[in-house]
Amino acid sequence: MRTFQYLAPDTIDEAIRLLQAGAARPLAGGTDIVVQMKEHATRFPYPETIVSLDRVPDLRGIDFSEDGLRIGAATSMADVAASPVIRERYTALAEGAGVVGSLQTMNMATIGGNICNAAPSADTAPALLVYEAEAVIVGPGGRRTLPIAEFFRGPGLTALAHDELLAELRLPVAASGTGAVYVRNTPRKQMDIAVVGVAIALTLTGDTISRARVALGAAAPTPVRATNAEAALEGQPAAEETFTRAAEAASTQDCTPISDIRASAEFRRHLVKVMTGRLLAEAALRARGNA
Repeated sequence: MRTFQYLAPDTIDEAIRLLQAGAARPLAGGTDIVVQMKEHATRFPYPETIVSLDRVPDLRGIDFSEDGLRIGAATSMADVAASPVIRERYTALAEGAGVVGSLQTMNMATIGGNICNAAPSADTAPALLVYEAEAVIVGPGGRRTLPIAEFFRGPGLTALAHDELLAELRLPVAASGTGAVYVRNTPRKQMDIAVVGVAIALTLTGDTISRARVALGAAAPTPVRATNAEAALEGQPAAEETFTRAAEAASTQDCTPISDIRASAEFRRHLVKVMTGRLLAEAALRARGNA
């Protein structure tokens, strides 16, 4: 690891000012960037300055109101996974946060870091997509809000400028009768990354799917919404035939997987189909319980 300057501001404004000077990078939990720096594998020029966000209280915390859920970007995965309100109302997000690395990793890693690292396999990204989260971004020009679907630009690339920070994530209140789930496929139970991850959120009116959101991880250059699968679900009965058609659409129309050392593109398509079909049934079961 090369020499770098370490700075620890106390406010968001100070952090933004420091990021404007030279080749600076923010540090939250450090579970990604520290490894990248050790391996000289950062996607940007090697940082001359590391700006720690650990002392910035406005970047942490979980708050819920009638307007929805707010999660500070520097909130740990452990806190997200353990939050009673997230476990009850945003179950898929709790499930995604709860499988990120080891228990030690979860205590260090932050939800903002997981999103800003922009890995296609990020475990919280599919859940944030199905909940239609918004990213609140802070920079020299003030605050702006961006749908999470527009935040990811490519592997390791986001909509953030070099002098901007992800401050928080905001999720709307889910409608009554909504059930959601996130599951990933990995060779190992822990300390692994998704070969494929699938998140589902279904809202039922009676036995009809009134709203469907399906998102895929590690099945495209970025985490993506499976819009063709969603179209095959909405307005249809919550039944096996419907789920089978939607799973087929997800695997053939909504994903563009690659072959790499961890899995072939063909196997990833197979996983998308099988997992989507199974998780649609699970989401419908949970939706009936939440009606």
